[in-house]
This record gives sequence, C-alpha cells and structure tokens, in this order.
Amino acid sequence: MKGEDSIAGLGATLWNALSLNGNFYEKTPYTGRTKRIALTIVMLAALSRVLGSAVILLINRTELSVIFLGLFIEGLAVAGGYYFWTFTIFKIGEWLKPGHVNYGELLVPIGFAYAPQVLNFLTLIPLLGEGIERILAVWSLLAVIVAVRQGLDIQTRWAVLICFVGWPLIQIAIGFVEVIEELLSRWL
Repeated sequence: MKGEDSIAGLGATLWNALSLNGNFYEKTPYTGRTKRIALTIVMLAALSRVLGSAVILLINRTELSVIFLGLFIEGLAVAGGYYFWTFTIFKIGEWLKPGHVNYGELLVPIGFAYAPQVLNFLTLIPLLGEGIERILAVWSLLAVIVAVRQGLDIQTRWAVLICFVGWPLIQIAIGFVEVIEELLSRWL
C-alpha cells in the first residue's frame, strides 16, 4: 500500500464495508493489495479496542503492568477472533460447498467485515460504552453475514447459520477478556 492510493483504497473499503455493500464483497478481487487492506482493517480494529480499553484502565488508575498485560490480551483477542471466526466459517462453508473457497480467500471479506470494529474506541464514552460495543458487535455480525453470503455464493439464511456458529464464541471470548482485565486490575 503506497501513498494516496492506499489511503483512498482503505477509506473506500471501510465505507463499503460499513455500508454492508454486497456488490463490494462479491466484486473485490483476491489480491495481495486486498489482503493487506483486510489485515490493516483488522489491525485498526484491534488498535481501536486497545485505545478504548487503555483510556478506561487509565481513568480507573490501574497499574501500568496490568494495563500493558490487559492491552496485549485485548489486541490478541481481536486478531485471534478474526482468524478463529474465519476458520469456523471456512470449515462450515467447506462442508456446504466443498472446494468452493479456501481459507485465505475468506480472510479478505471477513477482514473487511471487521470495519465496524474500527469504531471500538467509542466504547470509552461514559454510560454509552456497553451499548456502543453491542451495536458494533451486531454491525460486524451483519457485515460478516453479507461477506459470507457473497464470498461463498450462498443464500442469506445459510450465511446467517454459518456466522452464528462462531459469533457467540467470539462474544464469550470478548467477555472473558473483560473479566480477566477486571480481575487483574483488582489483584495487582
């Protein structure tokens, strides 16, 4: 990704992904550039989550060692969730349509579908953070459903079923990370 072209590419990709544009997911080629943009979106989502958590931890006067550990776990959880969710979608898609798509090809549209998570830093807004987090989670789920529907060329109901298999596990993992951070901040 070089210069203005990559920024425009990233900006346009974010906009299309956020607007749940089905044609965008279907017509985006699987290239090295699109793989980099998808990975950039996932990294921005992880960074956004980490920044929001950092502010909250700093406001709560958490020890520096706990902050660094918690932020590392947060970033790892977002990236790990991306690969895990993509893998579950790939496996179920492989079962429904063998040989139709490979794991690497699914990383691009699902990476694009992480675009709502780029706004995760907004969860630090007092009294609204939890609601914003839920809205972003559902928005991401809808984006992944569109990506899977277009990427696997299947009906919407099958895409919903496929995505619902991994989504609760991702949400449980996010809740688990939040509990660990809370416990660490109290113990250390």
